[in-house]
Amino acid sequence: MVKHVILWQLKDELSNEEKKDVKAGIKTGLEALKGKIPGLLDIRVEVEPLASSNADVMLDSTFENEEALKTYAVHPEHVAVADGRVRPYTKTRICMDFEIG
Repeated sequence: MVKHVILWQLKDELSNEEKKDVKAGIKTGLEALKGKIPGLLDIRVEVEPLASSNADVMLDSTFENEEALKTYAVHPEHVAVADGRVRPYTKTRICMDFEIG
């Protein structure tokens, strides 16, 4: 199995209310992909970081294998969420993919 973890920081110019709405949209959009993309086993989005955090949103997803992760990356439903709900509102993205037992 493969884990795909992403941390995003939202753009500074967003108001607190806009950030709240953006976070909800990212969470709803990404978590709705479960069951729609072959090889995507689990997907979870955290949007309520502790004050000690320097990221606003975290994606934690699990795939059957690396090929399934590659399929997810270009899947039209994922691309629609990324282009519509994530990329326009984020300033930084940090990603780590790794194999798990």
